[in-house]
Amino acid sequence: MLLAAAHDSELMKQPSEEQIRIGIALGSGSARGWAHIGVLQELAEAGIRPHVVAGTSVGALVGAWYARGHLDESEAWVKSLTRRDVMRYMDLAFTGGLLEGRRLMEVYRQRFGDIDIRELPMPYAAVATNLNTGQEIWLQKGSLLEAVRASISLPGLFKPVRHGEHWVVDGGLVNPVPVTLCRAMGAHVVIAVNLNGDLLGRRRRRTTAPRQAMVSDVTWWERVSNAFSRNGKPTRNGAEPGPGFFDVLNSSINIMQDRITRSRMAGDPPDGLIAPRLEHFELLDYARGAEAIREGRAPVRRVLPVIEDMLGGVTEQVRDQQANEPAT
Repeated sequence: MLLAAAHDSELMKQPSEEQIRIGIALGSGSARGWAHIGVLQELAEAGIRPHVVAGTSVGALVGAWYARGHLDESEAWVKSLTRRDVMRYMDLAFTGGLLEGRRLMEVYRQRFGDIDIRELPMPYAAVATNLNTGQEIWLQKGSLLEAVRASISLPGLFKPVRHGEHWVVDGGLVNPVPVTLCRAMGAHVVIAVNLNGDLLGRRRRRTTAPRQAMVSDVTWWERVSNAFSRNGKPTRNGAEPGPGFFDVLNSSINIMQDRITRSRMAGDPPDGLIAPRLEHFELLDYARGAEAIREGRAPVRRVLPVIEDMLGGVTEQVRDQQANEPAT
């Protein structure tokens, strides 16, 4: 597998002199990431189309769809996903992670194909983490599919991916919302999408209706998933059961990414911030795509006037700078 840690200047595609380059930083968030589709669609309908895309974890996945022009096709697929589909795409590994990830990537390849990142019509990068050193890795060349697979390697859930001489995991460990990467890729302004801003300090609850099915209709993976969840039988004395495997994993990741995101954004704040309300989504709620996409659209409508004013101000600043530059 050939992936590139691309701080390479040759990969930074430059805009025209008149163009104000907008960057979009799509954050990590597991199943909450389907909200990115709604964000991008709502921005496009308002005439705001990012020229630079950087994504972490599921943000890298949705960002890849956007960079290839497959956003509408991916929306249709996401909305069609059922719980059974999601379970069918999960291949158990138990070595390095609960899931192998090959089956999911094969589905991606069959539906959307693969391409070298340098052949995309716009600059794109995915964030991953060096498991040995903790170094942040920017993936900007080589297989788009493999870059996405590296970026979504959530520790404990997906197996790590080999990158050169090292193993890499989910980029959310070091940069959950890659604002700095967008700026390094030449964006004049950066709009960040943070999926994890409202998750801490709230009691999580399922909003999906109880599943009513015959035992024979429940897959082996669903039985494993339910066994690892706290949403099972109460204890004998009627007390609420303790958190299960996925609950602990989900909450731990939320705590970590919230703290890292706050720290990174304090040092390099985005020019615009979009934060969908997704506290009611669980780690593996990938079958709730339509709802997540709606949640992604809503905050864009709320902050759109602010973003439009911000873009207008930056446009004037860049034009003034260009007018004052000496002729060559």
